[in-house]
Amino acid sequence: MSVKSFKDFPGLKDENIPELESIGIKTVEEFSAALKDEGKLKEIIKALSGVGPKTAMKWKALVEGDAEEPKKEAKKESKKDAKKAEDKVEVIEEPKAYVPSIKAKISDETASGLAKRAIINGRRPTFRRHEWFTYSKLGEAWRRPRGIHSKMRRHLKRRTHMVDIGYRGPAAVRGLHPSGFEEVMVYNVDGLTNVDPNVQAVRIGGTVGTKKRLDIQAKADELGIRVLNRMV
Repeated sequence: MSVKSFKDFPGLKDENIPELESIGIKTVEEFSAALKDEGKLKEIIKALSGVGPKTAMKWKALVEGDAEEPKKEAKKESKKDAKKAEDKVEVIEEPKAYVPSIKAKISDETASGLAKRAIINGRRPTFRRHEWFTYSKLGEAWRRPRGIHSKMRRHLKRRTHMVDIGYRGPAAVRGLHPSGFEEVMVYNVDGLTNVDPNVQAVRIGGTVGTKKRLDIQAKADELGIRVLNRMV
């Protein structure tokens, strides 16, 4: 609320204006300045009829509030302008270019061996330990049956499959990653020195921290080495 005339002060009557003039207050600016001064405020309370301390304090608060309102409005306007500027500025993020994974340079024999191994892996049964379905504490991890009366060890009918050498994949690609790389465990940046990027790929150890892992990935990118378990 902006104070422009004596009528803007609630409780101030027309009869009080001559009383203000009698103590030397003729304009609204002088009245506002007098309200801020404690000594003149007391004179106003004594000079004005029908005006008590509560009314005078309301006028004082009104005058002080008018002094603070322009600052608040300026702050609000500045915030609004900042928001409008943020709304106008559209941040367009460029899509990241697709970077294909490094491919292993393998022979035709190795490629055909990987294909055969994938077929064998698809039709290989799941191996579970003896009586895994009877006792939940045993779990499903494979354990070779050793009991002398074990029907599973003796390969009797209607027993689950046992691990056998006939289920193995081609020997030429045994131990290779599905991509055709030979895996090399790495625990620090120095472990990348003897890695052949054409045939070998690195796998960062599980005990390596995030900072060192990022350093290894950055160094591997420089050397053109594929990291099998990169951080996203």
